[in-house]
Amino acid sequence: MNGPARPASGSARRARVARRGMPSARRITPRLGRLGTFARRLNVRAERLDAWRPPGGVGVLAALLIILGSIGFGIVRGDHLPEAIALARDTRDAAANAAGFSISSVALSGNKHLSREEIFAIAGVTGRSSLLFLDVADARAKLKTNPWIADATVQKLYPDRLQIAITERVAFALWQKDGRVGVIADDGTVLEPYLSRRFIGLPLFVGAGAAERAKEFLALIDRYPDIRDQLRASVLVSERRWNLRLKNGIDVELPEGDVTRALEKLVALDRDKKILTRDIVAVDLRLADRVTVRLSDAAAQAREEALKPKKPKQKGSA
Repeated sequence: MNGPARPASGSARRARVARRGMPSARRITPRLGRLGTFARRLNVRAERLDAWRPPGGVGVLAALLIILGSIGFGIVRGDHLPEAIALARDTRDAAANAAGFSISSVALSGNKHLSREEIFAIAGVTGRSSLLFLDVADARAKLKTNPWIADATVQKLYPDRLQIAITERVAFALWQKDGRVGVIADDGTVLEPYLSRRFIGLPLFVGAGAAERAKEFLALIDRYPDIRDQLRASVLVSERRWNLRLKNGIDVELPEGDVTRALEKLVALDRDKKILTRDIVAVDLRLADRVTVRLSDAAAQAREEALKPKKPKQKGSA
């Protein structure tokens, strides 16, 4: 039988007070913080990655990529890239030709100095080329690299025809530099770095920079046909002024400026005094107020003898 509640003893009260002062279990649990949260997420992702299984065929694909990479590395390292590219193009063109896109005919116009075969070779058109994969912009660019071709157009006419039209430059003059003679166009483009017999009658220009200035100077000389008909070569001196070498070997030295005045004076001297048919080697027209003539050695010696005072004859001499 239970009796009335008795007040707690002193020791019991002290125990309850001590328990109330202690921290709870929640308070003593260590806090993870940001580092702990990151570690927990990383662990979850690792578990997911471990559970992932790649789909079938990935291993075969990876092995194939490794093989292809090894082949590509070998081609580049062994300098076989051009051959590999050519093989790939031939294979591609062969497939297109088999599909009905072969080039059966080529319409060519505008060529006079270049042969049909030369133009095809420059444009990169061969018997294996297909119309489908022919790059007309690239073919046109290749054609324009040839100095004879000023412009070109390349057109595809499906399914099997190609049209090429070129505009050729015209041989204008001969240009001699460093002892070599080539053929140039009127814009100074070197058409051929050598002299062939078919161009031997063209006007000759000599010296650095003469090719680019030939058209302008020849237009000036054409205004004086008497001088033009006697002209063998036009020589540009130090890229500043011109000398004329005539067919009889006379050199005419022109000034750097006012060339028209000098040429008119030369024409007048030849008309009035036949200066260009005399025994001289040079006519200097560089100074506006005078003309200097240089005699040949024989003419100079004869002149010197003529100017010597004659000795008087002695009496009694026969």
